[in-house]
Amino acid sequence: MAWKRLLGRRWLRGFAAALLAYAGLCVVGRLGYRVLLYPAPHDPPFVPPDGARLLSLHADDGALVAAVQFPPPDDRARTVVIFHGNGETMAGRARLGQDLRARGLGVVLAEFRGYGLSSRSGPPDEAGLYRDAAAILDELERQGIGPQRVALLGISLGTGVAAEMAARGRAAAVVLVSPYTSITAMASGFTALLPTSWLCPDRFDTLSKAPRIRVPTLVIHGDADEVVPFGMGRQVAAAIPGATLRVVRGGHHNDLFLLAGSELEEAIAEEARR
Repeated sequence: MAWKRLLGRRWLRGFAAALLAYAGLCVVGRLGYRVLLYPAPHDPPFVPPDGARLLSLHADDGALVAAVQFPPPDDRARTVVIFHGNGETMAGRARLGQDLRARGLGVVLAEFRGYGLSSRSGPPDEAGLYRDAAAILDELERQGIGPQRVALLGISLGTGVAAEMAARGRAAAVVLVSPYTSITAMASGFTALLPTSWLCPDRFDTLSKAPRIRVPTLVIHGDADEVVPFGMGRQVAAAIPGATLRVVRGGHHNDLFLLAGSELEEAIAEEARR
């Protein structure tokens, strides 16, 4: 019987070691997930192009919010507010902003806290990004550009911000480029054995908000997206009443505008004017 007791003790020690390692992995994941979710690049300071102006605003928690505005050409044109992805700053969408401006739209390039010109505004998190977006939309309202003259354009991470603002009734049209159903669902695809709901308190649960988005919506997704599965974009489009899904054949996560730039820009402009 001694060998059974010895085997039992070894089994318990092995189980305890595995449990400790699992707990340690969970703690590391909880502490480090924001590094993966918000890998803010160290881009050089962004200088607004000709025809644009820098907005220096404050969110309701006091954080500095930076944005760049291309004013609308007249008092009837809509303004497209662009929320960038997690691995870029607003500078990376300046060309898109200029192209949309050339199509007769006003444009605002939003910057997230912790990124670019807002890098000193504190670490990014879900609630903070919503505050930054709300501050920009509040400023547009002060300018007389209310929800009926606003279109929201979210790209990757920014789709979660655009969806939240749309669900709050802050726009007349929405475009979501490479949207996910939720960050929790994204994380579970990489860490199936870990408690993702605890690891990732920043949920950006677009799918649950989708039924409350009651404005014209265009979803754009590449069917070869290696980061956000194409199936997620299809789910989001199906869950938003009346949404249109535009598929970029062979499109990956970061090459949609390289593959079909002018076509996508025109489609975005058309949706923004609906």
